[in-house]
Amino acid sequence: MKQPFKRVLYWTPRILGILFAAFISVFALDVFGEGHGFWGTILALAMHLIPTGMILFALLIAWRWEWAGGLIFIGLASWYSLKVFHHHPGWIPTIAGPVFLIGVLFLLNWLSRGKPRASS
Repeated sequence: MKQPFKRVLYWTPRILGILFAAFISVFALDVFGEGHGFWGTILALAMHLIPTGMILFALLIAWRWEWAGGLIFIGLASWYSLKVFHHHPGWIPTIAGPVFLIGVLFLLNWLSRGKPRASS
């Protein structure tokens, strides 16, 4: 594989992971209009940021071990898809789609190094 493509394949899932974490964090902002009071708002904000924490945790793992992070991202996408399938199937491409893509890109990056290895 050519060096510029490897650099793109290395950085794309990482940048997309950061951007996706920022994107889903925006959904947590709705707690400020619910009138819970200070501590209620803090609690609601913390609960709304759990998905962001899960994405950042997966990104942290994937940054070091692409294969493990890729599997975690794909697992998160699958879990979300199963969870919302009956209630909000329209959200699956919006939320699970990018998470699945990020996972696949991490796995492709791991495989592109020639001889796959568990750690660097």
